[in-house]
Amino acid sequence: MGYLEIYFSGLLIIVMAMTLLWLVSVFIKNASIVDPFWGLGFVIAGVFYYYNAEGLEIRKLIVLTLLIIWGWRLSIYLGWRNLGKGEDFRYQQFRKDFGEKRYWWISFFQVFLLQGVLLWLISAPLLSAQFYSGGSDLTYIDYVAIMIWIIGFSFEAGGDYQLARFKSDPKNKGKVLNTGFWKYTRHPNYFGDAAVWWAYGLFSVAAESYLPLLSSLLMTLLIVKVSGVSLLEKTLKNTKPQYKDYVEKTPAFFPWFPKN
Repeated sequence: MGYLEIYFSGLLIIVMAMTLLWLVSVFIKNASIVDPFWGLGFVIAGVFYYYNAEGLEIRKLIVLTLLIIWGWRLSIYLGWRNLGKGEDFRYQQFRKDFGEKRYWWISFFQVFLLQGVLLWLISAPLLSAQFYSGGSDLTYIDYVAIMIWIIGFSFEAGGDYQLARFKSDPKNKGKVLNTGFWKYTRHPNYFGDAAVWWAYGLFSVAAESYLPLLSSLLMTLLIVKVSGVSLLEKTLKNTKPQYKDYVEKTPAFFPWFPKN
């Protein structure tokens, strides 16, 4: 199979998975089940690419292994975090805006199909890194990518773990977490997620495919400007009085030492 044939076949698989997930969401009236699927969706795409691409085998194994670790960890964490909490407030607001009688089909296009297409577009480095060889062995860029992935995964998984422990203590209600990874960036999990995707982009570069770096950039823009940092910052500034001091001392995204 050629590159585009594999890539667009991946889109078909993702849309089919999103359609099944949407049908479940209509039945249980909870569109937020799409959130835990985000990481698993990339795993599905990555596995499909692995079995249909014929690039450098050692790079394929590394990319797929790192992807499975990242994707399953994210999906399990989001599923655990949302367990028993009902539908997320964002989707509840959409139901009110569009009306309960219409939202069941609107949600397919607004939530599930949209996220499926974004997932597919962002998955391009996963295919390029496995489709092209870029030589007969790993390059120094591969090792840089592995290092960046480890840093990113540590910030993302470590930040999520520290935040979960912090929130589990009733004494911390209304307080701001400013220790551990959260001492150096206000959003270690989002920074880590972006770093992981730049690592996948570098694997693509190592395979001598450069255009998929735009997918890494797209993921970063979504995290910073759309669904991650900017959205959460607005909420926290309005709900936590201590957050203003935290903002003045701690970098928003890229980790650095806090100001005195």
